[in-house]
Amino acid sequence: MIAPNNFIYKSLSNWSFNIAVGCSHACLFCYVPSAATIKQGGRLATYGVEDPDREWGNYVLLRPWDEQKFLASLRAAENTPQSELKADGNRAVIYCSTTDPYQVIHYPDAGRRKELATHARFLVRRSLELIRDHSTINVRILTRSPLARADFDLFRTFGSRLLFGMSLPTLRNDLAKVYEPKAPAPSQRLASLRAAKDADLHVYVAIAPTYPECDDEDLRATLKAVRELEPVTIFHEPINIRAENVGRMQAQATALGIALKTEVFATRAQWQDYAIGALGSVRQIAKELGIENRLHLWPDKTLGSSSFVQRMQNPRVYVERLQHWWSRISEWPNGANEAESVRGKLMPSRTREFK
Repeated sequence: MIAPNNFIYKSLSNWSFNIAVGCSHACLFCYVPSAATIKQGGRLATYGVEDPDREWGNYVLLRPWDEQKFLASLRAAENTPQSELKADGNRAVIYCSTTDPYQVIHYPDAGRRKELATHARFLVRRSLELIRDHSTINVRILTRSPLARADFDLFRTFGSRLLFGMSLPTLRNDLAKVYEPKAPAPSQRLASLRAAKDADLHVYVAIAPTYPECDDEDLRATLKAVRELEPVTIFHEPINIRAENVGRMQAQATALGIALKTEVFATRAQWQDYAIGALGSVRQIAKELGIENRLHLWPDKTLGSSSFVQRMQNPRVYVERLQHWWSRISEWPNGANEAESVRGKLMPSRTREFK
């Protein structure tokens, strides 16, 4: 069913539609298993999932379809007064907030595997058709998979009501293999975004989450490639990792012969320094490339803690910048929510501030 989401400072959507519990992309930084999926531990155990967090990426439980229940949830969303909705949600539903709407379903039996893949695609297409035909709410697609190309025809029928986006933290396929071991390569995602643009879809890009190894050269290359897509919005967020996953990432990197900069996760202060620097770098590069007016930074709420704020060279200005990004409403194709162009330059300090 369509359900209200709990996004904070994201400006992505008001509602979410999730086709499954679990995700085959196995992103090691993902917050979902520890924040949401683990709450269903008892039920997941009946399907053989002993540790929802540790086994993340090894299970995908597709949800059953009940059209009447879906339509009831759609009506509830459609009839929600605008005054009760967060403005930054753009009156949209996102596919998906806790899983990927387009992913390969793994199963040992070929016949069952095909059946599951067919059901997964049905869940997406049928629900989209009903949203298009029985409501006026908008749709935001967010995926890491080129499988979405199969539905470009359906996306086009929404006109300006639908935004298609992909997560593209880096163009380095080798680096993605560490942090997103089972997800399609960044090169495949970039090709899919170009195909979406060629198909006249409204596209956006989430350069999120970027990694400590994404230096200015890497960030510039990614932003240059994204600029060519003329995206509606460019979201950015540096990785905010859960401590227990550092070891898993290190093991994956060691197996692939890649050195990681895990020292940024040693303490909260070190991570905050890294995060604020990454946000500042992306903002500065976007400004140089002439795409700052479409940039939407996602600073973590912990970057607003009183102790960290006091480390800034100008705490008052820094807090104003945080509030600006936290309250920003991302663009929609009709241009109703144009974001102001952010001006200014980075200020030197013990910790780089972003503007």
